[in-house]
Amino acid sequence: MLFNKVEICGVNTSKLKVISEDRKQELLNIMRSGSPEERESARDEMINGNLRLVLSVIQRFAGRGENPDDLFQVGCIGLIKAIDNFNCDKDVRFSTYGVPMIIGEVRRYLRDYNPVRVSRSIKDTAYKAMQAKEKITSETGKEPTIDEIAKAIDLPSENVVIALEAIVEPVSIYEPVYSDGADTVYIMDTLGDDNDDKRWLERIALKEAVKNLGEREKNILTMRYMKGKTQMEIAQEIGISQAQVSRLEKSALVKIRSEM
Repeated sequence: MLFNKVEICGVNTSKLKVISEDRKQELLNIMRSGSPEERESARDEMINGNLRLVLSVIQRFAGRGENPDDLFQVGCIGLIKAIDNFNCDKDVRFSTYGVPMIIGEVRRYLRDYNPVRVSRSIKDTAYKAMQAKEKITSETGKEPTIDEIAKAIDLPSENVVIALEAIVEPVSIYEPVYSDGADTVYIMDTLGDDNDDKRWLERIALKEAVKNLGEREKNILTMRYMKGKTQMEIAQEIGISQAQVSRLEKSALVKIRSEM
């Protein structure tokens, strides 16, 4: 067990409640359309009923020397953000949306104080998930859902989301998108002054490459590199996980490189 103590932040973790997916959906609907008193009560129950989710997430960050009370509090902040921003109209389970939010909050905290190191077991899970994704995609011709990937590798969906999120690396503005051996075009070059004639050929090639992207990929690149939004902010706005945003972003950049 990661944390030997039963009590974290005054909460007896051995007695944490677990609520069903149907109950979660019911509470989320009440939060959206109930009276002020009903909304507050539903929100409290939703928070308390998902504290085990927070606990399961912070257990993935073992071996960093962090105080479990601090990680639990930070994870609860991510949980509350997920609850307050969850879109009931999207066909997504709350845990699938909430786990990346909690992870993002914990990672932000760790990034501010300590470097984040991903454990070997999480990396192995991520690699298995990516292999399963490629296999399913080649067999069905479409990208599988997190639940489908989890079923293929016989792991809980939350574990798959955590693993894929943990290996996501930020894309630098200095990352090259094209190179002919003499001159290299970086992402930052595509965001330069439109009146810079020195790079007009590269910009024409880039525009042609972008035209061949799907609408969702174009939208994600616009929000990431034109509007300066984080992957988590984009995920919240379009209603998918941060891991999915990262995969779509990287896929779009790969397509642009191949086109150029």
